Amino acid sequence: MPGGRLTQQERRQIAQGLADSLPYAEIARRLDRPTSTITREVMRNGGPTAYRADLAHRATQQRTHRRRPASSRGPQPVHQPHGRDAEAVREYEETLTTVLMQSGLPKMTARVLAGLYTTDEGSLTASELVQRLQVSPASVSKAITFLESLDLVRRERDERRRERYIVDDDLWYQSMIRSARDNARIVEAARQGVGVLGPGTPAATRLENVARFLDFVSESITRAAEQAREILYTKAEAASAGAAEPGPDHGGQPPRP
Repeated sequence: MPGGRLTQQERRQIAQGLADSLPYAEIARRLDRPTSTITREVMRNGGPTAYRADLAHRATQQRTHRRRPASSRGPQPVHQPHGRDAEAVREYEETLTTVLMQSGLPKMTARVLAGLYTTDEGSLTASELVQRLQVSPASVSKAITFLESLDLVRRERDERRRERYIVDDDLWYQSMIRSARDNARIVEAARQGVGVLGPGTPAATRLENVARFLDFVSESITRAAEQAREILYTKAEAASAGAAEPGPDHGGQPPRP
């Protein structure tokens, strides 16, 4: 029977076994592992319905890293501005990456987005991302393309004509609006199906319920996103501009009673 920690490949086999509705004992038999090992692994990482191999493997690596003595660690994190704890920043990037993966982003895409959000500038070049994440340029390019498709990153050319990838406050608004547009397309297709399947039939009723639900949610998302952008950003910019203007001049003649 093999010893040591579960490998990433074994975790993928566990995930596949769960997807096939295999009992823990059968998964354990196929991996030549104790049933208790499989049970503990699954319950520690979301349970049978939420278990994901990549997230489970990443969580184990993080737990191992936290337990590892400082003397056995690899190169120390780079210097951080503003007196930040470099190790705390590195661990936070790992945490943010995991959260983004749990929301549905692929691992490399989540790493790129976390890297961008934890820079003060909110932007990095491709070469800076490659150096920061220690990955290939192709991996960065693929992740950026995916993030652009979700309106979570935009590109700009800096003064040296280098392409920079940027995250800013308006991108989440754009992403919400894109999500609402996607829902609108589903609503249109669902209502088209109602006509094809015949109003009042069970299948058509199901599609009509989908359309009504998504229509309501999309309208709410759009309205909330527009209100949030206006309240959080437009008014904040106006207040900042007002604070920069000089106050009224109270010199000269005193006001009349």
